[in-house]
Amino acid sequence: MNNELLLILDFGSRYSQLIAKKVRGSNVYCEVLSYNTSIEKIKALNPKGIILSCGLVPDKDSGALHCVDVIISLGVPVLCICCEACSMENSMRNCCDLQLSADDIKTTKGAQVLNSFLYDTCRFRGDWGMSKFVEHAIDSIKDKVGEGKVLCGLSGGVDSSVAAVMMHKAVGKQLTCIFVDHGLLRKYEAEQVEQVFREKFDINLIKVDAEARFLKRLEGVTDPEKKRKIIGEEFIRVFEEEAKKIGKVDFLVQGTIYPDVIESGLGNAAVIKSHHNVGGLPDYVDFKEIIEPLRNLFKDEVRKAGEVLGIPAEIVWRQPFPGPGLAIRVIGDITREKLDLLRDTDHIFREEIAKAGLDKSIGQYFTVLTGMRSVGVSGNERTYDYTLALRAVNTTDFMTADWARIPYDVLEKVSNRIVNEVKHINRIVYDITGKPPATIEWE
Repeated sequence: MNNELLLILDFGSRYSQLIAKKVRGSNVYCEVLSYNTSIEKIKALNPKGIILSCGLVPDKDSGALHCVDVIISLGVPVLCICCEACSMENSMRNCCDLQLSADDIKTTKGAQVLNSFLYDTCRFRGDWGMSKFVEHAIDSIKDKVGEGKVLCGLSGGVDSSVAAVMMHKAVGKQLTCIFVDHGLLRKYEAEQVEQVFREKFDINLIKVDAEARFLKRLEGVTDPEKKRKIIGEEFIRVFEEEAKKIGKVDFLVQGTIYPDVIESGLGNAAVIKSHHNVGGLPDYVDFKEIIEPLRNLFKDEVRKAGEVLGIPAEIVWRQPFPGPGLAIRVIGDITREKLDLLRDTDHIFREEIAKAGLDKSIGQYFTVLTGMRSVGVSGNERTYDYTLALRAVNTTDFMTADWARIPYDVLEKVSNRIVNEVKHINRIVYDITGKPPATIEWE
């Protein structure tokens, strides 16, 4: 798109993604690049304004300081946003149009300073919007694909769903989606994927029922990394087998989003996030090019694109879900019985969160079947059953997170329903650990 551009140069800050989301939320298109991006590239991008997002790059990094000097010499308005621990802040005091503390970016004052910089100092028009983006993306896909055949791996998650519908709007029946049901999905998800994509959107959908195959490979496996590796390898094998039946395709679609691009391309910020997606490209699928229609969007923007495309809310607002699925939410070995237990508890938790009107305000929430059993009482009998953990977090970028303060009455309702409606669960605990030191997923 030919939007006006604000450039964010990352000097090792963990706030860069948050700043970018705030800028885009003000209807200004921005991109995040490393501070060591060549000055030639910066000039070629022709930004109307530049934000320096400063973190822990040391003073002795002369390359960083030289970069600042060169940027100032461009004559483009500059805003410097520094975290408290930034060792470069003193060096920058005399170079920038404006300065702002990274902590202030979350406040009303910070929002006012940022808005003033964008509209009063840089004179942006505010021409970034999701309807316009979707319209342009569909036109670009049409031009790129032409009469070619397109293949998409559909997981049923938000990213792959929006990518698939966007491609379908552009190329129609030239698109084929492969949905591998590995038996590790949440309750009703497989049925919902078929109903929405085959019936509502009339997409060419191949559904592969591979539950038995995956469970056989996972039998007796307790190590979480082995689980991930097995699931990732098996997923690719199944996808390859189905893709070969289709024959040669011209394009392979991936649901890459902007945080993936930032985290893989900057190399300066401390990368805390551990990806839980089924990774890797198929080795033997015959295609000539990859299309990533969402690679410039953040997760909240992907959801907005989904709404513009008419995707049902239950998919657009679906909780983030790891590629290995429920396999890494069952601690220890995996059986169909344990998966069914987890599916039922997770469904109750999500249902009660939605009833309380909290489903769009909590970043991610789910249940974990721990490997621990404890003594309990059911009726007049002693039980020795599983302990279930509830996990709910709030986060801006999934690199750090804080545990969600769910009201006690909602937690009580969730706990009562689970122990009364789901067999073999007799104790509920709530995980109140942030990230760091914990990760969001348990495995």
